[in-house]
Amino acid sequence: MGTSSRETLGSRIGFLLISAGCAIGLGNVWRFPHTVGSHGGAAFVLLYLFFLFLFAMPIMVMEFSVGRASRMNIGGSFHKLQPVGAKWHYFGLVGLCGNYLLMMFYTTVAGWMLAYFFYALSGGFDGLGPDAVGEFFGAFLSRPGELVFWMTVVTAVGFMVCGIGLRKGVERVTVTMMSGLFILLLVLVVRSVSLPGAEAGLAFYLLPDLDAMERIGFWKCVYAAMGQAFFTLSIGVGSMAIFGSYISRERSLTGETVNIVGLDTAVAILSGLIIFPACYAFGVKADYGAGLIFVTLPNVFNHMPRFFGIPGSMFWGALFFLFMTFAAFSTVVAVFENIVAYGIDVKGWSRRKSSWINFCIVNLGSLPCALGFNLLADFHPFGGDTVVLDLEDFIVSDNLLPIGAMVYLLFCTSRHGWGWENFIAEADAGKGLKFPRGLRPYLTYVVPVLIAGCFRMGYIKKLRTGA
Repeated sequence: MGTSSRETLGSRIGFLLISAGCAIGLGNVWRFPHTVGSHGGAAFVLLYLFFLFLFAMPIMVMEFSVGRASRMNIGGSFHKLQPVGAKWHYFGLVGLCGNYLLMMFYTTVAGWMLAYFFYALSGGFDGLGPDAVGEFFGAFLSRPGELVFWMTVVTAVGFMVCGIGLRKGVERVTVTMMSGLFILLLVLVVRSVSLPGAEAGLAFYLLPDLDAMERIGFWKCVYAAMGQAFFTLSIGVGSMAIFGSYISRERSLTGETVNIVGLDTAVAILSGLIIFPACYAFGVKADYGAGLIFVTLPNVFNHMPRFFGIPGSMFWGALFFLFMTFAAFSTVVAVFENIVAYGIDVKGWSRRKSSWINFCIVNLGSLPCALGFNLLADFHPFGGDTVVLDLEDFIVSDNLLPIGAMVYLLFCTSRHGWGWENFIAEADAGKGLKFPRGLRPYLTYVVPVLIAGCFRMGYIKKLRTGA
């Protein structure tokens, strides 16, 4: 498991945008705005930011530190840093499995975004009424060949980018894509908030609604804020550690993490400024979940006026789904790189060999999710209307991510792991913001309880709703 010829990123901006791209995903765009709106608006945002910076972000610094100190991916990092005779490295394989499982459903949904971009661009939604748009989405999910095709395109392109190389492929493509994502985001925000009637959507999204928080229950809002802060950064399965392993010690990891978290939060908040003003401007209900992106918003774009003669559904719809494709694909490439790096670091494969082998594994493993909406539609893992995607998402989001975060936390704070002083030395190396040493008691005794609470509430929610 030597690292003497290990590749490195070419620039600081590359590290920041790739790491932000891994954190920024589909949950930022449709989960965050609804969660904010249904839990008290701006008051909930304050709770979310509190947990983001005092709960999730310190663990992100730890994951980066383990990656940079070891110069390895999750499959080898614990093995290299752990005390002699310790067993922390067993989690490396568990975390790697989490990356595979995450991509086995994420590639399917990313394929939906890409497909909808082409449908919008070709005028596929132009002139369709609300019911027809809903039927379009239902018919799309019922076609197994089409879902498998788009999933395969996403998987193939993702591993092709990784196979080209770290700098020429992953870094160059991700920096370009993330730059485009931010430009599209700003254009869509300006258009949405300038629509007549958008003020009602802004009020719904940004004004504190303490009465709504009281009706829902304060502790439910606290749990929702804690869960959103935790899961938005995708910490716990080494997806961040891998990029820590590619950077120098010129900059402190706490300062870099603050920048990445800031980018992730900005995209989440700005996404709400696209969705809610547009929905309220045209009197369209801001539904939650897949319906928001694939049914509600195409109806919104159908109401928009022509842009230089181009129907609103084509121009603004294509622009929005291109933005969504970039958000999804940035995560896909980042996680694929973690998977590919395992083959390079641990198996000794070439980058191209690792990319090809893993393309076959991920593409085959993604079939159950893609077929779960049609050929396997009778399989309901949690009863009701649940599908394969719900099962895979539950395993990753409610199990592997919190368990992985707990492992990184204990590994960096316990004398039986890497240890506090080793962690601080790595996190503080370089110029920039230093990690607050006074947080050690809080991280050692309080945060593990919060993570355990997230883990427990995930099961309670699943048992109560079955979805």
